[in-house]
Amino acid sequence: MKKTKNYGLVYSTDKGRICPQCGHPVKQCCCSKQNNSQPGDGDGQVRVSRQTKGRKGAGVSVVSGIALDDAALKKLAKQLKQKCGSGGTAKNGTIEIQGDHRQTLVDALVKLGYKAKLAGG
Repeated sequence: MKKTKNYGLVYSTDKGRICPQCGHPVKQCCCSKQNNSQPGDGDGQVRVSRQTKGRKGAGVSVVSGIALDDAALKKLAKQLKQKCGSGGTAKNGTIEIQGDHRQTLVDALVKLGYKAKLAGG
C-alpha cells in the first residue's frame, strides 16, 4: 500500500479555501502574491491556438500567455483584430479573434516583439 501525504486543511467552513503552502485563507494568502507576480503561463511564450468548444462549431483563434494588464491587452486585441480584418474580444487574460487566423496572428506578434508559436493541432 502506498502512503499518501497529508497536506493538511484545504477548506474551512469559517474561512473558505485554505492555501496548502502557508495555511492562510486564499484571499489572505501571502505566498500567492509572490507566485502571481507575473501573469501568463510563466515561460514567456505566447501561444496561438484554435478553439471551437462551446461555440456551436464556429472557430476562434485564441492568443494566451501575454503578460499585460487589461487596458494594454484590449489595445493589443484591437491591433490584432485590425490586422486580421475580423472581430474578437479580450477577456480572462486571453485574446479571442473570430475565425482561423493563427498564422497571421503569430506573424503579427513576432513583429511586435513577442515570442509567439502555434499551439494545439
